[in-house]
Amino acid sequence: MQTMSNDKKADFSGVTAKVDSTAETASKADFSAVSAKVDSTAEIAGEQSYTVEKGDSLSKIAKRHYGDANAWKRIFEANRDVLDDPDKIQPGQVLRIPAATP
Repeated sequence: MQTMSNDKKADFSGVTAKVDSTAETASKADFSAVSAKVDSTAEIAGEQSYTVEKGDSLSKIAKRHYGDANAWKRIFEANRDVLDDPDKIQPGQVLRIPAATP
């Protein structure tokens, strides 16, 4: 068998390579026009409802929920759509009790 010592090996010494990556040249994503809206009950988190019982008054309800009978106005204001007079609440009415402020 004859060895071919005269065979030339491939010469890659003059080969260069260049990689163009979009990661380096791509402009960053522009989210400036993006908007989002979340409908959530988080704004009223802590708000409760209360069903009026016989013998209740807004002062009694305020005392029970806030520890302060004088806070009845908060309950009245939160229920102006169903209450015209703070002294005229009826058993069975469902009232919104705003969250206690810290």
